[in-house]
Amino acid sequence: MSTTEPVRAPPRERLARTAAGTHAGAFAPLDWGLMLTAAGIWGASFAFMEIALRDWSPGLITLLRVAFGAAALAVLPAARVPVDRADWPRLAVLGFTWMALPLTLFPIAQQWISSSLAGMLNSAMPVTTALVAAAWSRRAPGPAQVAGIAIGLLGVLAIGWDGLTGSGTTALGVALVVIAVVSYSVSVNLAAPVQQRYGTVAVLVRIQLVAVVLTLPGGLAAVPSSSWSWSALAALLALGVLGTGLAFVAMGTLIGRVGPTRASVVTYLIPVVAIGLGVALFDERVPPGALVGTGLVLTGAWLASRREA
Repeated sequence: MSTTEPVRAPPRERLARTAAGTHAGAFAPLDWGLMLTAAGIWGASFAFMEIALRDWSPGLITLLRVAFGAAALAVLPAARVPVDRADWPRLAVLGFTWMALPLTLFPIAQQWISSSLAGMLNSAMPVTTALVAAAWSRRAPGPAQVAGIAIGLLGVLAIGWDGLTGSGTTALGVALVVIAVVSYSVSVNLAAPVQQRYGTVAVLVRIQLVAVVLTLPGGLAAVPSSSWSWSALAALLALGVLGTGLAFVAMGTLIGRVGPTRASVVTYLIPVVAIGLGVALFDERVPPGALVGTGLVLTGAWLASRREA
């Protein structure tokens, strides 16, 4: 068959595509572009934080990141979708659990651990999300998800082993990243109803505005201990506009095109980018055990994200 000849989907597949709004075929160039955009930006976010931390304190980094992200999303038409007043309490909680808390913990943690280690630990999110979802629904996960959760947690232990057996501050850095990842997982489950109702952008811009308010005191308090730097500003603009703005839009669009399960492959690429940039830019050492642990986490994430029969 000629590769230039259009391929017609079977009637049943075309019907499923129309009903679900997604396609079940091979990734189109746009799908690959969206996936690589989100994975590249989120994988590079740990390197951006490493650069910003050279001159600015963690509190200021968090404040500016969410402020730049909110400003980038606010210009999009989808951000102006009205939201019912009854849903604002949930959005306020999400402003804390999805933005203010984890985005505060990551730069604090990266004062004591490498950007590549933070990226590897972040890859556990699909595993912790499956665990939180099971607890949230009070329904036992299926065999594949149980295996995925167990393998993933073993991988997290392997990734953080050097930190847990090293200095106290390094172990604290590992623990803070794990708490941030769990907070993300709680947020994903909490956000699903409002995201389905209003769309990803409308929800994100509002929870980021909540996060600006929550992180403002810490950000202002961090100004005296920070020094002006163009490189830090550029890194923060990239973190906010790209990492907390464009990457979420790309991921939301990808989910709408291929479905959440197939879109989750983005998570598997993030640690690869984080490790590569950490080694290339900062000459970071990646212990063999951490690489093995990353492989376990990604295997567990793949199993945990599969649909049970």
